[in-house]
Amino acid sequence: MFDLSPLQNIAVWTLPVLFAITLHEAAHGWVAKQLGDPTAQMLGRLTLNPLKHIDPIGTVIVPLIMVTLTSFVFGWAKPVPVTWENLRQPKRDMALVALAGPGANLLMLIFWVLVIFLAAFSANALGAVAAQFMVYMGYAGIFINLVLMLLNMLPIPPLDGSRVMSSVLPNHLAWQYNRIEPYGFIILLVLLFTGVLGQILLPPIDFSMRWLDSLLFR
Repeated sequence: MFDLSPLQNIAVWTLPVLFAITLHEAAHGWVAKQLGDPTAQMLGRLTLNPLKHIDPIGTVIVPLIMVTLTSFVFGWAKPVPVTWENLRQPKRDMALVALAGPGANLLMLIFWVLVIFLAAFSANALGAVAAQFMVYMGYAGIFINLVLMLLNMLPIPPLDGSRVMSSVLPNHLAWQYNRIEPYGFIILLVLLFTGVLGQILLPPIDFSMRWLDSLLFR
């Protein structure tokens, strides 16, 4: 996304990625608690401390490889456990818990838009270098949250979109649909390496980034 060195990319992407994955998972746990399931709280996952949500592969290894080889970063955190039997209306509430993650990403996207506005309006006070760094970080935050929001809404188990889909299907169909979950990661890898995932995600991402560009710098 940016013509930066690997070290500069690490500096730009670290906070946006950590915030994106941490708040995404914490939102799942917070909504689950409001709906009757304290599992995440009992396990110490109802926190904004990134250390509680870090997955060694998804939060450390994959982002480091991507920031070295590409111009952007992607990653994931440890899923927050939800005990659906504790929920007051399990089928409905699982959908609400699932939507909480992408919803948090949408709010963070808006936050990073505001960061860019602040950098633009305070450039003289901040200095050119600091303002440019904030703009880069803001775009990184917008991008990673947009990707996580759209990716997680795909109806592929165990992504959040599959929880929503399962909640609207009749019970017998939902049971059959959820049996795909053990193969979900393989399905995602196949879609990724065949280019299908890019064909699904890149058009809305490109449209959204272009629209935000026109909004921020018209």
